[in-house]
Amino acid sequence: MNKNAAFEIAEYERRLKKTRAAMAKAGLDALFITDPSNQAWLTGYDGWSFYVHQGVILTMEGEPIWWGRYMDMMGGRRTCWMSHDNIIGYGDHFIQSTEVHPMQDLAALLTRLGFEGARIGVEMENYYYSAKAHAVLSAELPNAKLSDATALVNWQRLIKSAPEIAFIQKAARISEKVMRTAIERAEVGVRKNDLVADIMHAGITGVDGDWGDYPAIVPLTPSGLDATAAHLTWNGAPMRADEATFFELSGCYRRYHAPLCRTVYLGTPSDEMRRVEAAQLEGIEAGLWAARAGNRTCDIANAFMDVMARHGIERSGRMGYPIGLSYPPDWGERTASIRSEDETVLETGMVFHFMPALWMDSWGLETTETILIQEDGAAKPLCDIDRKLFVKH
Repeated sequence: MNKNAAFEIAEYERRLKKTRAAMAKAGLDALFITDPSNQAWLTGYDGWSFYVHQGVILTMEGEPIWWGRYMDMMGGRRTCWMSHDNIIGYGDHFIQSTEVHPMQDLAALLTRLGFEGARIGVEMENYYYSAKAHAVLSAELPNAKLSDATALVNWQRLIKSAPEIAFIQKAARISEKVMRTAIERAEVGVRKNDLVADIMHAGITGVDGDWGDYPAIVPLTPSGLDATAAHLTWNGAPMRADEATFFELSGCYRRYHAPLCRTVYLGTPSDEMRRVEAAQLEGIEAGLWAARAGNRTCDIANAFMDVMARHGIERSGRMGYPIGLSYPPDWGERTASIRSEDETVLETGMVFHFMPALWMDSWGLETTETILIQEDGAAKPLCDIDRKLFVKH
C-alpha cells in the first residue's frame, strides 16, 4: 500500500466492489475509465496530466491498472495504491503524433490481457475521451464490443463514505476562509485580479494545517451587469460603488470540494434586490427542509420554486448537483441534479451543492450551500458563513 495514497486500502476495496457490481449489471468484462475524478477515486492517481491520453483499466478481479504517458507513470507510482506492476506507461513518441496514437498502445495492452474480444465499457460523454481516441480504439479492437459506460463510476460515488465526508468537511473549513477573504477584501477601487489573488492565496494556504489544493473551477467573481451571467471569471477593472458581486468559490482538500456562494453589494441595495434576497433565503430554507433521506432531488427544487412562485420571481434550470472529488473543468459529479424533473432518491451520505442562484436583468444574487443528507432530519449545510446579502457602504 502506497503511503501517499489518500485513503486506506479498505476504502479503495469498497469502491472496487461497488463498481464491479455495476459492471456486472451492465454486462461488461472490462471498463476503461478516462475521467480524472473516476481514475483518482478508484486508484488514487493525482497529477496534472489529463491533457494527454490516460486512464484506468478495471476488470472483474485483481487490482486496477493505471495506464498513461511514461513520464506520468512515475506520478502513478507516487500516488496510486496499486503495485508498480499495475502502473503502466507508453512512450513519448505517441504524444501529439500524426503517425501513431496512444489508443494503439492501449489496444495492444488490452490484447495482452486477453480482452481483445471482450465487452469493454468506455466513457463516451467525457471531456477526456476524444472522438479520435474512440475511433482508433475501435479500429484496433475489431472483435471487442465497446459500449457506452458514461457515468457508471460517477454513480457509484454518489453516497460518500465517512472518510470522504471528513475530507469534504476539511474543504468546507477552507471554503469559509476563502469566502471571508473575499467579503473582507471587496471594496470600491480594489482591482478584481488583486482580489482574486487574495482568494486563491487563502485557499491554497488552507486552514489549521490542512493544506489547500487547486479547485476544479477557478474563482467566479462577476460584478454588476457581468453578474447577470453565471460563469464569468475576473478582469483587472476596479470594483465600483452600487454594484453587486457574487463569489462562487470552493476550498479544496485532497481533491474534495465544498462549493459556496455569497454576494456582496458595495453601497445601498435597491428595495427590489432586498425583496428578492428575502424570497431567496426563504426558498433556501424550504429546500433544506425538503432535502432529507427518502425524498427526491426534485422535492428540493420544487420546494424552492414554490417559494419563488409565491413571490412572483421567475427562475428556470437546475439548482444543484452532487459534489466531492473532482478535477477541472467541473466540481460537479455529473449524475443527479436538483431540478423538477429529476427523481433521484436522496440517501444518507449524499453531498450536494444546493445552488438556487438568481440572475436578474441587471444584477445577480448567488447564495448557496454545500449540504449533507443526514440519516434523520433536514440536510446539514457544511459551511458556516452567514446566509445573507453582504452590504458594505
